[in-house]
Amino acid sequence: MTSRFFPRIATLCLLPLVFAAHTCGAADVCGPMTLLEEGAFKIQAEQSLLTARIKELEARRFIPEERLLQKKMLQLKEIAADARLQRQPMEDFQGFVSWMNTNLAGYTKYIKAGSYAAVVGRMLPIPYAGQASVFTKFAAQFAVALNNSSVAMNTYLATSQKFITAVDAIDQSKPIDQKCVTEASAFANTALLKDMNETQSKLSTVSELSSGALSFLESLNHYMSGTDEYLNKAKGLFRKDVDPKEKSFISESTNTLKNKAAGFNGKLSTFEELTNKQNARVKSMAVYDELLAELASTTK
Repeated sequence: MTSRFFPRIATLCLLPLVFAAHTCGAADVCGPMTLLEEGAFKIQAEQSLLTARIKELEARRFIPEERLLQKKMLQLKEIAADARLQRQPMEDFQGFVSWMNTNLAGYTKYIKAGSYAAVVGRMLPIPYAGQASVFTKFAAQFAVALNNSSVAMNTYLATSQKFITAVDAIDQSKPIDQKCVTEASAFANTALLKDMNETQSKLSTVSELSSGALSFLESLNHYMSGTDEYLNKAKGLFRKDVDPKEKSFISESTNTLKNKAAGFNGKLSTFEELTNKQNARVKSMAVYDELLAELASTTK
């Protein structure tokens, strides 16, 4: 411990005794603390925390710089490993987005017709009748969401690959290059986190819209399974002559969307878990930066 800390430590060590004597002069005198005693107690607590912090900082100074860099490098390796795992379902996500783009017009046709029938014919139950105006905008909202998610995924794939390449370039068998470690850490804390969280957000929006579409189609399918009223009321909305296979087509379409959405959401859940883990890991590397800065300040 450096000499400049001795007066402060001595003062800190004496303060608990002074305040203890002041607040409890004798065992039979102790009672509710006065405002002055309460203030003294708070000061004592703060001084105790400060003492512990000083001891902690002094102990940290004995950690070699090379050891700190090694720990930070290992953290980067773990983040890169999880980034590889996050990249794996991207092809499946892109596949779902492409499939939804292809089938969006078909789903929209039924959803718009169902919304119209819900309002005009008062066929479908609440809340769908009340959400008709929302569903009529479904196609535009979904098309934008699908496009945004595709752009976000492509950006994240490029960013994560750049990060993985940078981390792989750090050779564990050689003295650690602090510049490479610092640059990789900074990149992770900025571009990687930004693009990763953006991808999660855009994919979550796609998931929510898919769930909304599925919920509506399931309600519509359930209603149509017991009556032809919908087809009769909706005649002309699809085409002049309603195909008797419309009912089975909606049922098949609903089941297909349900299965594909389930697979998509399952993989998305794993991606979100990894994203939360990555966020915590990247942010925790700031501790190593603080320690390295403290170490550098003591060697000047």
